[in-house]
Amino acid sequence: MRLGSLLVTLFGVAIAGASVFLAKEYVMDTRGAANASATADMVEVIVVRSDIEFGQTIEPHLLSSQTWPIASMPTGAFTDLADLVPPAGVDPRRAKAKLYKGEIVLGAKLSEFGEKVTIVQKLGENTRAMAIKVDAVTAVGGFVTPGDYVDIVMTQGSNDNLRSVTILQNIKVIGVDQQSEESTDQPEIARTMTVEVTPDQGQRLALAQKAGTLSLTLRTLDGVIDQPLDMVQLRDLLQEKSPVPEAEKKPTITIRRGSTVEIVEIK
Repeated sequence: MRLGSLLVTLFGVAIAGASVFLAKEYVMDTRGAANASATADMVEVIVVRSDIEFGQTIEPHLLSSQTWPIASMPTGAFTDLADLVPPAGVDPRRAKAKLYKGEIVLGAKLSEFGEKVTIVQKLGENTRAMAIKVDAVTAVGGFVTPGDYVDIVMTQGSNDNLRSVTILQNIKVIGVDQQSEESTDQPEIARTMTVEVTPDQGQRLALAQKAGTLSLTLRTLDGVIDQPLDMVQLRDLLQEKSPVPEAEKKPTITIRRGSTVEIVEIK
């Protein structure tokens, strides 16, 4: 009996050991397959090693590579440095917008080999760039920067005939003096603002510059619903009583108790 028990025990230990070994091999194989699958789903993309300014030449030392999931690779990304560096005797690519460290390099933000990079690349379809004269007062104290959107107000006349009207709304500023980089957020007292306009808006703007003084109003980042605005004349301001802001309407609820109706203000 003792020998039989010993044999059974040894047999059980052997089976347990074999089970552990097989389980370990299975786990290792599974992990290896998963790692291989994960590696197969990745790709090396070209990223920015250090900031590249608008118009700057794209050079190898400014770039590096990074492993990226193929499924989430953005359209226009580069996977081969040779597509960004020109062959001998060919002019380089240039940045059409500022590129930031760690950013994936996209074709939409680069010129072709030898292509000239100017403010023209910032214009939309069938639009024009037009400059207007401004100063610290008419340009919102210098707080208007490239990439902002403004309304343009014309003031004309003198004495009792003084009047103003908004001639253009939602106009994009693409340049402040010689600065066209949208990343700048430093206030700057400018002498000219370059704006993006349609051909019709350009004609109106040219006429308005000759007819009166132009002022810019900086638009909010929140949604704005543009609507026609009436011209304001000096006599509209010279009222016997000064206007006050309309009281903010507070939400209310209606409570019905039988035939009684009560409106209660929500605080």
